[in-house]
Amino acid sequence: MTSRQPLIVGIGGTLREGSTSERTLQLALGQARQMGCATQIFSGARINLPPFDPADRQRTPEASALVEALRKADGVVLCSPGYHGTVSGLIKNALDYIEDLRGDVRTYLSERAVGIIVCADGVQAMGSTLNTLRSVVHALRAWPTPFAAVVNSNAKPFAADGTCVSTEVEQSVKLTTAQVVEFAQMRAAVDQDATAKKDASQPSTAELSERMAAMEVTFRLMG
Repeated sequence: MTSRQPLIVGIGGTLREGSTSERTLQLALGQARQMGCATQIFSGARINLPPFDPADRQRTPEASALVEALRKADGVVLCSPGYHGTVSGLIKNALDYIEDLRGDVRTYLSERAVGIIVCADGVQAMGSTLNTLRSVVHALRAWPTPFAAVVNSNAKPFAADGTCVSTEVEQSVKLTTAQVVEFAQMRAAVDQDATAKKDASQPSTAELSERMAAMEVTFRLMG
Protein backbone atom coordinates (compact mmCIF):
# COMPACT_ATOMS: atom_id res chain seq x y z
CA MET A 1 0.00 0.00 0.00
CA THR A 2 1.35 3.42 -0.96
CA SER A 3 1.90 5.69 2.04
CA ARG A 4 -0.20 8.83 2.16
CA GLN A 5 1.58 12.17 1.95
CA PRO A 6 0.73 14.26 5.03
CA LEU A 7 -0.60 17.78 4.55
CA ILE A 8 0.76 20.57 6.75
CA VAL A 9 -1.17 23.85 6.73
CA GLY A 10 0.52 27.08 7.77
CA ILE A 11 -1.36 30.13 9.08
CA GLY A 12 0.40 33.35 9.88
CA GLY A 13 1.96 36.57 8.80
CA THR A 14 0.63 40.08 8.63
CA LEU A 15 -0.92 42.15 5.86
CA ARG A 16 2.57 43.40 5.06
CA GLU A 17 4.17 41.27 2.35
CA GLY A 18 7.52 39.87 3.42
CA SER A 19 6.93 40.38 7.14
CA THR A 20 9.15 38.48 9.56
CA SER A 21 6.26 36.23 10.57
CA GLU A 22 5.41 35.39 6.96
CA ARG A 23 9.03 34.59 6.12
CA THR A 24 9.32 32.47 9.25
CA LEU A 25 6.20 30.55 8.26
CA GLN A 26 7.64 30.01 4.77
CA LEU A 27 10.80 28.65 6.40
CA ALA A 28 8.74 26.21 8.45
CA LEU A 29 6.72 24.96 5.49
CA GLY A 30 9.89 24.58 3.43
CA GLN A 31 11.18 22.25 6.13
CA ALA A 32 7.90 20.31 6.03
CA ARG A 33 8.26 19.82 2.28
CA GLN A 34 11.83 18.60 2.74
CA MET A 35 10.43 15.99 5.13
CA GLY A 36 8.04 14.72 2.46
CA CYS A 37 4.86 16.67 3.22
CA ALA A 38 2.49 18.65 1.06
CA THR A 39 1.91 22.18 2.33
CA GLN A 40 -0.57 25.04 2.05
CA ILE A 41 0.01 28.54 3.37
CA PHE A 42 -2.55 31.12 4.46
CA SER A 43 -0.91 34.46 5.04
CA GLY A 44 -1.38 38.12 4.27
CA ALA A 45 -4.38 38.71 2.02
CA ARG A 46 -5.43 35.06 2.32
CA ILE A 47 -6.31 35.58 5.99
CA ASN A 48 -7.69 39.09 5.61
CA LEU A 49 -11.13 37.66 6.26
CA PRO A 50 -14.41 39.29 7.35
CA PRO A 51 -14.90 39.24 11.13
CA PHE A 52 -16.10 35.76 12.05
CA ASP A 53 -19.83 35.67 12.77
CA PRO A 54 -21.15 32.27 13.91
CA ALA A 55 -24.70 33.32 12.99
CA ASP A 56 -23.72 34.00 9.37
CA ARG A 57 -23.19 30.79 7.39
CA GLN A 58 -22.05 32.58 4.24
CA ARG A 59 -18.32 32.25 3.62
CA THR A 60 -16.03 34.12 1.28
CA PRO A 61 -13.93 31.99 -1.10
CA GLU A 62 -10.87 32.76 1.04
CA ALA A 63 -12.59 31.64 4.25
CA SER A 64 -13.90 28.47 2.60
CA ALA A 65 -10.42 27.63 1.29
CA LEU A 66 -8.95 28.01 4.78
CA VAL A 67 -11.60 25.83 6.41
CA GLU A 68 -11.29 23.10 3.78
CA ALA A 69 -7.51 23.05 4.04
CA LEU A 70 -7.69 22.67 7.81
CA ARG A 71 -10.30 19.95 7.44
CA LYS A 72 -7.80 17.91 5.40
CA ALA A 73 -4.71 18.90 7.37
CA ASP A 74 -2.59 16.34 9.19
CA GLY A 75 -0.70 19.08 11.03
CA VAL A 76 -0.72 22.84 11.43
CA VAL A 77 1.90 25.54 11.95
CA LEU A 78 0.78 28.83 13.48
CA CYS A 79 3.04 31.85 13.23
CA SER A 80 1.76 35.03 14.82
CA PRO A 81 3.32 38.42 15.40
CA GLY A 82 3.07 39.60 18.98
CA TYR A 83 0.78 42.63 19.06
CA HIS A 84 0.46 44.43 22.40
CA GLY A 85 1.35 41.32 24.30
CA THR A 86 -0.88 38.85 22.49
CA VAL A 87 -1.80 37.19 19.18
CA SER A 88 -2.73 39.52 16.32
CA GLY A 89 -6.40 40.10 15.55
CA LEU A 90 -5.79 38.90 12.00
CA ILE A 91 -4.59 35.48 13.20
CA LYS A 92 -7.23 35.16 15.93
CA ASN A 93 -10.02 35.91 13.47
CA ALA A 94 -8.69 33.28 11.06
CA LEU A 95 -8.60 30.72 13.87
CA ASP A 96 -12.18 31.55 14.81
CA TYR A 97 -13.29 30.11 11.46
CA ILE A 98 -12.25 26.68 12.76
CA GLU A 99 -15.66 26.75 14.46
CA ASP A 100 -16.91 25.52 11.06
CA LEU A 101 -15.21 22.18 11.86
CA ARG A 102 -17.29 21.74 15.01
CA GLY A 103 -19.46 18.99 13.52
CA ASP A 104 -16.64 17.07 11.81
CA VAL A 105 -15.61 13.57 12.88
CA ARG A 106 -12.28 15.17 13.76
CA THR A 107 -13.82 18.03 15.71
CA TYR A 108 -11.96 21.31 15.30
CA LEU A 109 -8.25 20.29 15.10
CA SER A 110 -8.56 16.96 16.91
CA GLU A 111 -5.85 14.36 16.25
CA ARG A 112 -3.46 16.99 14.90
CA ALA A 113 -0.27 18.50 16.24
CA VAL A 114 0.15 22.27 16.02
CA GLY A 115 3.51 23.97 15.94
CA ILE A 116 3.58 27.46 17.41
CA ILE A 117 5.91 30.26 16.34
CA VAL A 118 5.85 33.80 17.69
CA CYS A 119 7.61 36.78 16.14
CA ALA A 120 7.88 39.92 18.26
CA ASP A 121 10.06 42.95 18.95
CA GLY A 122 10.24 42.25 22.68
CA VAL A 123 10.68 39.31 25.03
CA GLN A 124 7.55 40.12 27.02
CA ALA A 125 5.31 39.90 23.95
CA MET A 126 6.94 36.62 22.95
CA GLY A 127 6.05 34.83 26.18
CA SER A 128 2.50 36.10 26.57
CA THR A 129 1.65 35.50 22.90
CA LEU A 130 3.09 31.99 23.07
CA ASN A 131 0.96 31.19 26.13
CA THR A 132 -2.14 32.57 24.42
CA LEU A 133 -1.62 30.42 21.33
CA ARG A 134 -1.08 27.31 23.46
CA SER A 135 -4.39 27.99 25.18
CA VAL A 136 -6.15 28.44 21.84
CA VAL A 137 -4.67 25.21 20.48
CA HIS A 138 -5.82 23.30 23.58
CA ALA A 139 -9.32 24.76 23.15
CA LEU A 140 -9.32 23.50 19.56
CA ARG A 141 -8.59 19.97 20.89
CA ALA A 142 -5.19 19.76 19.23
CA TRP A 143 -1.73 19.03 20.63
CA PRO A 144 0.70 21.94 20.73
CA THR A 145 4.18 20.60 20.07
CA PRO A 146 6.50 20.32 23.08
CA PHE A 147 8.87 22.84 21.50
CA ALA A 148 7.76 26.26 20.24
CA ALA A 149 9.87 28.84 18.44
CA VAL A 150 10.20 32.53 19.24
CA VAL A 151 11.76 34.99 16.83
CA ASN A 152 13.12 38.42 17.73
CA SER A 153 12.10 40.58 14.78
CA ASN A 154 14.43 43.37 15.92
CA ALA A 155 17.41 41.08 15.27
CA LYS A 156 16.59 41.05 11.52
CA PRO A 157 16.85 37.26 11.08
CA PHE A 158 16.07 37.42 7.34
CA ALA A 159 18.00 38.97 4.48
CA ALA A 160 16.30 41.17 1.89
CA ASP A 161 15.72 38.16 -0.37
CA GLY A 162 13.95 36.24 2.43
CA THR A 163 16.90 33.98 3.29
CA CYS A 164 17.21 33.17 6.98
CA VAL A 165 20.56 34.46 8.26
CA SER A 166 20.08 33.40 11.87
CA THR A 167 21.23 29.90 12.78
CA GLU A 168 19.27 30.08 16.03
CA VAL A 169 16.01 30.97 14.28
CA GLU A 170 16.53 28.35 11.60
CA GLN A 171 17.20 25.60 14.13
CA SER A 172 14.27 26.48 16.39
CA VAL A 173 11.80 26.76 13.51
CA LYS A 174 12.98 23.48 12.01
CA LEU A 175 12.67 21.71 15.36
CA THR A 176 9.12 22.97 15.81
CA THR A 177 8.20 21.89 12.29
CA ALA A 178 9.87 18.50 12.66
CA GLN A 179 7.73 17.73 15.69
CA VAL A 180 4.56 18.57 13.74
CA VAL A 181 5.62 16.45 10.78
CA GLU A 182 6.73 13.48 12.86
CA PHE A 183 3.39 13.43 14.65
CA ALA A 184 1.52 13.73 11.35
CA GLN A 185 3.52 10.87 9.86
CA MET A 186 2.78 8.66 12.85
CA ARG A 187 -0.93 9.43 12.63
CA ALA A 188 -0.92 8.73 8.89
CA ALA A 189 0.80 5.38 9.51
CA VAL A 190 -1.74 4.45 12.20
CA ASP A 191 -4.65 5.38 9.94
CA GLN A 192 -3.13 3.47 7.04
CA ASP A 193 -2.56 0.39 9.21
CA ALA A 194 -6.14 0.52 10.46
CA THR A 195 -7.42 0.75 6.89
CA ALA A 196 -5.24 -2.18 5.81
CA LYS A 197 -6.53 -4.33 8.68
CA LYS A 198 -10.11 -3.40 7.84
CA ASP A 199 -9.57 -4.28 4.19
CA ALA A 200 -7.88 -7.57 5.16
CA SER A 201 -10.90 -8.53 7.24
CA GLN A 202 -13.16 -8.11 4.22
CA PRO A 203 -13.41 -11.01 1.75
CA SER A 204 -11.90 -10.47 -1.67
CA THR A 205 -13.96 -10.55 -4.86
CA ALA A 206 -12.68 -14.06 -5.62
CA GLU A 207 -13.64 -15.27 -2.14
CA LEU A 208 -17.11 -13.78 -2.52
CA SER A 209 -17.53 -15.51 -5.89
CA GLU A 210 -16.53 -18.86 -4.39
CA ARG A 211 -18.99 -18.39 -1.55
CA MET A 212 -21.78 -17.47 -3.92
CA ALA A 213 -21.04 -20.54 -6.07
CA ALA A 214 -21.04 -22.80 -3.01
CA MET A 215 -24.34 -21.34 -1.83
CA GLU A 216 -25.85 -21.90 -5.28
CA VAL A 217 -24.84 -25.58 -5.23
CA THR A 218 -26.27 -25.95 -1.72
CA PHE A 219 -29.58 -24.41 -2.76
CA ARG A 220 -29.79 -26.77 -5.78
CA LEU A 221 -29.18 -29.81 -3.58
CA MET A 222 -31.78 -28.62 -1.10
CA GLY A 223 -34.25 -28.13 -3.92
